Amino acid sequence: MNLFRRKSVTQLQAEALTDQRLKRALGATNLTMLGIGAIIGTGIFVLTGTVAAQNAGPAVILSFVLAGVASIFAALCYSEFASLVPMAGSAYTYGYATLGELFAWIIGWDLILEYALGAVTVSIGWSGYVVSFLRDIGIHMPAELSAARGTLVTLADGTQITAIFNLPAVIIIAIVTLLLVIGIRESANVNNVIVFVKVAVVLLFIVGAAHAVNPANWHPFIPPSTGVRGHFGWSGVMQGAGIVFFAYIGFDAVSTAAQEAKNPKRDMPISIIGSLLVCTVLYIAVSAVATGIVPYLQLDVPDPIAVAADHAGVGWMASLIKLGAIAGLSSVILVMLLGQSRIFWTMADDGLLPKFVSRVHPKFQTPWITTIVTGIVVSCFAAIFTVREAGSLVSIGTLLAFVIVSIGVLVLRIREPNLPRTFKTPAVWFVAPMGALSAIALMVSLPWLTWERLIYWFAFGIVIYFGYSLYNSKLGPRKIAGETGWSRALKIAGVIWLVFGSLGSILWLARYRTEYIPGPLGIVIGLAGFVLAWSLGALLNLVAQVSDHTHARHLMMESPASVEK
Repeated sequence: MNLFRRKSVTQLQAEALTDQRLKRALGATNLTMLGIGAIIGTGIFVLTGTVAAQNAGPAVILSFVLAGVASIFAALCYSEFASLVPMAGSAYTYGYATLGELFAWIIGWDLILEYALGAVTVSIGWSGYVVSFLRDIGIHMPAELSAARGTLVTLADGTQITAIFNLPAVIIIAIVTLLLVIGIRESANVNNVIVFVKVAVVLLFIVGAAHAVNPANWHPFIPPSTGVRGHFGWSGVMQGAGIVFFAYIGFDAVSTAAQEAKNPKRDMPISIIGSLLVCTVLYIAVSAVATGIVPYLQLDVPDPIAVAADHAGVGWMASLIKLGAIAGLSSVILVMLLGQSRIFWTMADDGLLPKFVSRVHPKFQTPWITTIVTGIVVSCFAAIFTVREAGSLVSIGTLLAFVIVSIGVLVLRIREPNLPRTFKTPAVWFVAPMGALSAIALMVSLPWLTWERLIYWFAFGIVIYFGYSLYNSKLGPRKIAGETGWSRALKIAGVIWLVFGSLGSILWLARYRTEYIPGPLGIVIGLAGFVLAWSLGALLNLVAQVSDHTHARHLMMESPASVEK
C-alpha cells in the first residue's frame, strides 16, 4: 500500500472552488484579527512571567525575539501554501499535497494535540486572571475549585489547600464551544471586539507603566546558569524561546480558516504576516517593561502583568489589565478551538478519522460535532493540568508543524515549479531551510519530558493510522486482495508491537537506563529491545502478507470465470 499517496494541488484547488459546506464569511480584517486574537494572549499575560522567573530572566526579551524570527521564516512559507491551497487543514493539508498521506497524518495528529492543549493552556491562564479579578471586587472563588488538581493554593490567612479541579477553565471552554457551534461570522465578530479591547490594554500598560522601569532590574540581562539545563544562561534563553513559541501559533490558526475566507489567495498572506509582525513588536515591548519594573524572580505568578502594574504604582490599571487579559485570553481559546475543530473536520472528511465527525450543521454551517467533541475533551484536561505542563507540549507540536511546512514548500517548488502562485516565499532557498532549522533548534532546547509526551502521542497516532486510517482513506483501496479479518488483525498487532516495543527501547535508552543499569549492559539491553520489537513486528506482518496472497490465489482458482472477465 502506498503510504505517500498525495492529493494534487490542482485537485485541492478544484475542491476549494466547489466545496460550499463551510461558509466563506471572513475578509482580510477578520482573518488578521483572528491571528492577533490567537497570538496576543497567554504569551503576554502568563508565559512572560513564568519564563522570566524559571528560564531566561530579563533575557526573556531575547527568547521572544528568537521565537519571532523562527516564526517569520515559517509564516512566509505558510503564506505561499495558504494562497495556493485555500482549504481548511493548515499544515495537514499542505503536507498531504507535498509529502504524502503518512506525513500528512503525522502532522494532522500532531496539530490535534497542539490546538487542544493550546486551548487547555490558555483556559488555565484565563482562570488565574478571573479568580484574581473577582477577588479584587470582593468575590472569592473557592480555592479548591480554582487550580489544577493537586496544586497547593495559599489562602489569605497563609494556610494552604489542595485544589480539586479548575472550574473557571471548564466554564470558559463551554461558552466558547457554544459560540463556535452557532457560527463562524458570529465568532469572528466577537473576536474582533475582544482583540480591540486587549490590544488597547496592552498599549496602555506599555505607555502607562514605562516610567517605572528600573534598568537595574535588567542586570544581569542573562542570569548565570545554575548548572541545570534550561535554568538560566543561554540554555535558559533557548528553552524559554521554545516555550514562548507557543504564543506564536496564531498565524497557523489563521491558515486553518482558509476555507472560510472570502478571497483566500489575497487575504491569507496579508493576515498571516501582518498579525505576526504586530504581535512580535508588542511581545518584545511588554516583556521589556515587565522585567524592568519587577525583579524577574518575582514574576512566577498567574498574572505577571497585573503584578507589574501594581509595582509601577498604577494600581488603578491592574484591574483593567486583568479585565483585558480575561477578554484577550477568551479570544485565544476561541481561535484554538476553531483551528482544532477544522483540522479534525478535514481529516475526517479525508477518511482518516471516522466520517460522522465531518458532518456540518445544516443551519449554522459549522462542523458542530468536532467542535463539541473538542470542547468536552479540552475542558477535561483544563480542569487538571497546569499552564507549564500544557504549554511546553503545545510548543513542540507547533515547531514540528513548522518543520513540515518549511520542507513542503521546497518539495512543491521542485515538483511543480510552474504552478501559478499569487504569493511566493521570498528567497525560498534560504527562508525555508532556515524555518526548518530554527524550529528544530527550538525543539531540541525543550525539556525531555516534553519530547517523551510527544513520542507517546505519536506512537498512539501511528497505531490508529495503520489500524484504521490507512484502510479508510479516500485515496486508499477499499479492499485488499485476499485480506481477511484475521490477517488484518495480525498486521495491526505487528504494528502495535513494533511501535510500542520501539517506544519502550527509546525510553529505556534515553531515561531509565542510567537509573537502573548504567554502562554498556544497559545499552545492549536497549538495542536488543529494538531488534526484538522490529523482528516480531516484521514476522507478524510477513505471516499476514503470506495469508493474504494464499487466500487471494485460492479465490482466483475458485472463480476463473470472473478472473477472465
